[in-house]
Amino acid sequence: MRRKALLAISLVMMAALPSVAAVETRCGWLDNPTPANWWLTDADGSWTIMAQGGYQAQGMDMIPDFKPSQYVKTNGYYGYTCACMDVTTNSNLSRIRRIYSVKPLKLSQCRQDPNLPDR
Repeated sequence: MRRKALLAISLVMMAALPSVAAVETRCGWLDNPTPANWWLTDADGSWTIMAQGGYQAQGMDMIPDFKPSQYVKTNGYYGYTCACMDVTTNSNLSRIRRIYSVKPLKLSQCRQDPNLPDR
């Protein structure tokens, strides 16, 4: 009986703990078309990173300044690049919850990926 009670208590305590999200590596087009608007488009779709006046993922400071050869300007200083990001996500809302690292890639890598939209 005592063993069952301990097992029940353990299960209740585990259920009360916050879930730990797995870090994923996602690669694709990293867009920043206007101030405070960021998203990543990969093979699974578009992931919101930041929306002006609204949502913001933790770890935005992990996004580096990109070299001019790695970045396409489309609106003044704003535009897009190709990158891989280590992140946690909320797949129900298509949001990146936290950014752990960002690795710039050559633009040609995204352009040649058949799973990404053309640019």
